[in-house]
Amino acid sequence: MLALKRRSSRASRGGDHGAHWISYSDMMASLLLVFVLAVVYSVYQYYSMLAIKTQQLNEQQAELDKATITLVQREEELEAANVTLMGKQEELAAIQIQLDQQENDLHAAQTALKTKEEEQALLQLQLAEQADKLAAMQTVLNNQKAEMLTYQRRIDDMIGVRSQIIQELTKALRQANLSASVDSATGDITLESTVFFDSNSYNIKEEGRQLLSRFLPVYLEVLMRPEYADFVGEIIIEGHTDDQGSYMTNLKLSQNRALSVAEYCLTQLNLSSRQVSQLQKLLTAKGRSFSDLIYNADGTVNKDASRRVEFKFRLKDAEMIQEMNQILSNME
Repeated sequence: MLALKRRSSRASRGGDHGAHWISYSDMMASLLLVFVLAVVYSVYQYYSMLAIKTQQLNEQQAELDKATITLVQREEELEAANVTLMGKQEELAAIQIQLDQQENDLHAAQTALKTKEEEQALLQLQLAEQADKLAAMQTVLNNQKAEMLTYQRRIDDMIGVRSQIIQELTKALRQANLSASVDSATGDITLESTVFFDSNSYNIKEEGRQLLSRFLPVYLEVLMRPEYADFVGEIIIEGHTDDQGSYMTNLKLSQNRALSVAEYCLTQLNLSSRQVSQLQKLLTAKGRSFSDLIYNADGTVNKDASRRVEFKFRLKDAEMIQEMNQILSNME
């Protein structure tokens, strides 16, 4: 300003031309001043804006740092979540394996249960079959019991009949004064051997014929009574020999002796036609060779006693006794 005043003073001193330049310089100085002031203001505005922008940038940077920290935390949380997720996936895989194993076990259990059900059904079928068999066996057992009761009654009757026949035979032979041995258990009758055959002979001696003529009517009179008709099944004449000679020779001899006695019995004139007819149905002749010898007290063979004829009777229910014994054996 001082310079301008000086210039202005000089100009006034130098005339109009100087005044012109002074005005121009003043104007330029003013413009320069305005420019300077504009520049200063612009710089001020720039720095102000810069400060504001810097502050904003700092704030944004702070927010960005916070966001970065938050993002890092999120990433860490996400990583931890991923780790947890992987653990959960592993647990889920283990659970899936357990589920698969349980499913396999369940399938195996279902298969085993089905097998057990089939086995149970088969067992029930077998039990039903066993029950049917048991029912059938029970029916058979009941039938056998009924048969046994029938057999028992028949045995009781038969035993009573046998005992009664033996008593009647013993009594009748004693009353007829016949010398014959009657077995008290079986009723077998042994006639005196010495009066029948000579050694190695099957021809009946006269004494034997006379004995048979007396014995046979008495014997048949008892056995052929009506009360015994349903029980007597067979009359057996057995021929026996001593032990001289071979078994086969004596077998033929004993058979011939039994046949001789049987033939003589069937030709007896003192038998009725009814008795002969019944005797033909019942009579059997057997040779025993020397299979049933008679021994003396000292253990030697009694040859005379061994050459003998025996009369035996068999009741019809003898087979029934064997059958009943078989049934009892099966039941046991």
